[in-house]
Amino acid sequence: MNQQAFFPGDILLPKEGWDRWAVVACDQFTSQPEYWKQVEDIVGDAPSTYHMIFPEAYLETIPFQEKVDSIHRTMEQYTASDLFDSLENTMIYTERTLQNGTVRKGVVGVLDLEQYDYTRESTSLIRATEGTVVSRLPLRIKVRENALLELPHILILIDDEKQNLIEPLHDKTSQMKPLYDVDLMLQGGNVKGYQMTPEDCGLLAQGLARLAEPKVFEEKYGLPEKKPLVFAVGDGNHSLATAKECYESVKKVLPREQALCHPARYALVELNNLHDPSLVFEAIHRAVFDVEPEKFLHELQQYCASRQGNHPPQQFTVLLGGKQETLCIPSPDCTLATGSVQNFLDGYIQAHGGKVDYIHGEEVVRELSQKGAVGILLPAMSKSDLFPTVIQEGALPRKTFSMGEASEKRYYMECRKIR
Repeated sequence: MNQQAFFPGDILLPKEGWDRWAVVACDQFTSQPEYWKQVEDIVGDAPSTYHMIFPEAYLETIPFQEKVDSIHRTMEQYTASDLFDSLENTMIYTERTLQNGTVRKGVVGVLDLEQYDYTRESTSLIRATEGTVVSRLPLRIKVRENALLELPHILILIDDEKQNLIEPLHDKTSQMKPLYDVDLMLQGGNVKGYQMTPEDCGLLAQGLARLAEPKVFEEKYGLPEKKPLVFAVGDGNHSLATAKECYESVKKVLPREQALCHPARYALVELNNLHDPSLVFEAIHRAVFDVEPEKFLHELQQYCASRQGNHPPQQFTVLLGGKQETLCIPSPDCTLATGSVQNFLDGYIQAHGGKVDYIHGEEVVRELSQKGAVGILLPAMSKSDLFPTVIQEGALPRKTFSMGEASEKRYYMECRKIR
């Protein structure tokens, strides 16, 4: 088995105008269109990644195909102009200073989609950490399939407890070419990027290959019967799955030799260490709309009492207007409270209708509950449990965890041609 899956890529960066170029991931602030109106007001007509993404807050209010066509035209126009500098066969070391002052260290490169399988039972080198909702992929595929460029907000995690691979790059920045240093809009903090040397790219590749060695993997996890997991999707699970589906479509129309050399085989991502102190696992809460609150609560209470599993008891909080109630599942049949609640939500909405939004940040859920939604506050999982759980049980229930608040998500910076 090929143990290499993360490589340098040909990366495009704008030559100027960073303050309006970089915007947060399109799947953030989905219940707060006012945030995206602020972004629009800041950006105006200036070159910006805002003009090349489809904020999910607008999916139901903007004509879909018109927006997709506009995105594709903008990509073509930007590429045909003198907007970009091209960095060939490059990895970029990044330092993102968050609002709380912590610094997230990462490396931008390309991930080989031949080594990725997002199904729950996957044993591939790259795996999803949460269940992929296949029904969410078609709209994303429509955006990507005819796009000239990709813009990454995907964060990929490695389990490097000794911090031997990414963290040492901080002391080598004086040997690297500075690429950008920008204050990000709307409480996004600051991000710096440096072009890594070929030597450092090679050392990182060697270290990642060691993580995939069966002996190293067995010593780390004590699971000799399991295949190595090296790259776990931290953020952007559905975006990476979309890239995979688009690549599979390319493979259907091209001879295998050409498909394997096609740029769609790879996805531009940022690599982070799970043990980076800035990475804090936050719960992803639920806001349920268009349901009868009291009826919903009654059925949820009955559901909790009826479980007959053998996992330890679980607790979570329900918000209805000004009321707050803590519910307990004495005998859950899911490992995590998130899975228990999600199973109920899936069944309830299928039977009675309604809509669920996935919210980063407790205060937003409380605000929405005051406006008629039913809020559900869920506990966060420990990040040290991530790799062992995924290795043994497969992908977690969807939207189990979030790495930080919405404003701390990855901002679009780099671009890459995918056709």
